[in-house]
Amino acid sequence: MTELARQRHSFAEYLDLETISRVKHEYLDGQAWAMAGGSPRHAAIAANVILVLAAALRERACQVYGSDLRVRVKATGLATYPDITVVCGTLQIDPDDPSGNTTINPTVLVEVLSPSTETYDRGEKLAHYKQIPSVQEIVLIAHGSAKIELWRRVQTGWTLEVACAGAERLRLTSLDCTIDLADVYRDPLGT
Repeated sequence: MTELARQRHSFAEYLDLETISRVKHEYLDGQAWAMAGGSPRHAAIAANVILVLAAALRERACQVYGSDLRVRVKATGLATYPDITVVCGTLQIDPDDPSGNTTINPTVLVEVLSPSTETYDRGEKLAHYKQIPSVQEIVLIAHGSAKIELWRRVQTGWTLEVACAGAERLRLTSLDCTIDLADVYRDPLGT
């Protein structure tokens, strides 16, 4: 699949390639590239957040999805697989994806930052995410230390809140729930 990154593809061709690939790819401007794999700690952090959000949203019209749900930023064309996606209300499928595996209306996006992708996730990818009209909050979770950044859409743009030692929880106003550092970084196996 290394040729995938060197060739230009239409979005339809990219979708066809994704159906036969054993790895996930991001797509933008005709280019597709393999996404980095995660560590056990990365997977545990994502699973912890999914558990927290699923429990908090159990009785609400919101659904929590893991990294198998593809999200497309219609304004820029980026197609990617966030670590966690929350959609409130009806899941809107990208009309350009006949298989129905790409959503265009996430409410909250969560990325667990990896050392190899942190710069991209904090920069270019975050800028793409901010262009999705339905996105109200974007959560960036540090991998190597207990720190969570919450980007929230406000009338004048975006604000940033940080949870770390001393401020150990963040309120997701769009979901009316709280994320505690202790729950996110809970690791009973000590890995």
